[in-house]
Amino acid sequence: MSPKNSGDVTLTEFNEDGKLIRKIRSFVRREGRLTKGQELAMEQNWPTMGVDFKTEMLNWNEVFGRDGEVVLEIGFGMGASFVEMAKNAPEKNYIGIEVHSPGVGACLMAAGEAQLTNLRVMCHDGVEVFEHMIPDGSLDTVQLFFPDPWHKARHHKRRIVQPAFVEMVRKKLKVGGVFHMATDWENYAEHMIEVMNVAPGYQNVATDGDYVPRPEDRPLTKFEQRGHRLGHGVWDIKFARTE
Repeated sequence: MSPKNSGDVTLTEFNEDGKLIRKIRSFVRREGRLTKGQELAMEQNWPTMGVDFKTEMLNWNEVFGRDGEVVLEIGFGMGASFVEMAKNAPEKNYIGIEVHSPGVGACLMAAGEAQLTNLRVMCHDGVEVFEHMIPDGSLDTVQLFFPDPWHKARHHKRRIVQPAFVEMVRKKLKVGGVFHMATDWENYAEHMIEVMNVAPGYQNVATDGDYVPRPEDRPLTKFEQRGHRLGHGVWDIKFARTE
């Protein structure tokens, strides 16, 4: 079933201690939310690039039809930088998870135009996908770029980077695999570092301070370019799984 016809979606939130709370809310993806181009891309490209949610573990060789490094991105938005990364590294296998169907449609449209064969997408909650579909120790890289900062202090508990979440990511990474985060909110960057520094089984990849320079393989988004012109910072954080 294509994601535009799905009904309930599981959303996630964390409590003050970073423990996972699951919440179910009815979330009907209306046809009208997708543009005609996105709708067409969903119909044409989902059969080859879409991965339906099931409560069974994926086999990456079967998903991509080949062996290769697996890069998973959580929340790719409209997919522009995700598609560019896949285009620039055809030897790697890219799978993206995004809960909003217009973003999935836009990503499939761009990926189709680029005739990519190394990109797959899912339209479901990332925590559910990790729990039920991602084999332990199977990912080379997990990417989380510009997640919602929930900048008000009382909303910080809603931030996705919490102890339970980063432990979930660690289990799915290979030993030596990297969790790569990026944010344009300095307070969130500091929060990420605080959480990661005490998370077991991780080591900061940075050699000079807490942050790494923007890696060449993370494309500069239009939003980020505008931020640079206005003097806004972006913080890249990379932690590798050690055990």
